[in-house]
Amino acid sequence: MGVKLSNMDLSSNCATIYRVGFLLIDGYALMSYSSAVEPLRAANLLNPGSYEILHICLDEGGATSSSGANVPAIPIAKMSQQFDLILVVAGGDPFKINRADLNTWLRRQAGLGAFIGGVSGGPVILSVSGLMDGYRMTLHWEHAKALAEVSPDLLIERSLYVIDRNRLTCAGGTAPLDMMHALITQHHGADFARRVSDWFLHTTIRVSSAPQRAGLAERYRTHNESILMVIEVMENHVAEPLGLAQLAGVVGLGARQLNRLFKEKLGTSTMAFYRQLRLSIAENLLLQSHLSVTDIAIASGFVSSSRFSATFKSHYGVAPSVLRSRAINKTVTGVLT
Repeated sequence: MGVKLSNMDLSSNCATIYRVGFLLIDGYALMSYSSAVEPLRAANLLNPGSYEILHICLDEGGATSSSGANVPAIPIAKMSQQFDLILVVAGGDPFKINRADLNTWLRRQAGLGAFIGGVSGGPVILSVSGLMDGYRMTLHWEHAKALAEVSPDLLIERSLYVIDRNRLTCAGGTAPLDMMHALITQHHGADFARRVSDWFLHTTIRVSSAPQRAGLAERYRTHNESILMVIEVMENHVAEPLGLAQLAGVVGLGARQLNRLFKEKLGTSTMAFYRQLRLSIAENLLLQSHLSVTDIAIASGFVSSSRFSATFKSHYGVAPSVLRSRAINKTVTGVLT
């Protein structure tokens, strides 16, 4: 495993190869798969030895895409290697995939420290394995409604991709290009990631939340690239917040420089902005999920529920439990009491 920005971060030392396993489920879409694997191939061309790519399937015979293309792969029963990242790529009807050997293998890899991800229908399989409980996630819109009905407690977002601690989920299609840009940025820096994206004429990098909300530039009314990149990193590190020096390092600035930039452009310090962003996500979870206050505190990066409650009340003027109670009463009676 490579050197990390934090204990739950995707970063690695450029001198250490990063092992990525693509677990392809029969019926996967070539577009989703290629959008995820090709950036890593290009990264290896530009900086040889950056990534080791292995292909995994469920049974002998490789994995066959929805268009009939077959990718040679090693069955999970024969795959004993440890990985830094595993991406499950699925299409078709992923709800039909519920195998004990697959679920056990994925949970074992997670227990060994691998980051676990799903692309297109892949997040459905991760949820069946129990690996998405308490994590924010996304998946292809075709499967989102059905998954929400089957598992109403899952924290499903309509986003291009979501990185929450050691889980990565992606809607598929061309969205993996944007997710892999974020991953490569953390591994090798923004300049190198831009070179990889340029390789594919992928000149407009979309933020993770692009499908549901306006772009970061429109939301925060700034086009400063350093600020926008740091905010994107913040959104991908909610449960395990990074420090000021780490955020500044992402864009090659000093901590004081970044703070001055945030105060000049957004009128607040970097870490105050970060805290407000995390509280906003916590507010949404309180209103839209059944997670306990303790679980929401953890998901929004607070060390304890008491610290979270105090910070939340200081910011919103009401305790988390009271806000949730009022929302429930409003839903039941139509009146906010």
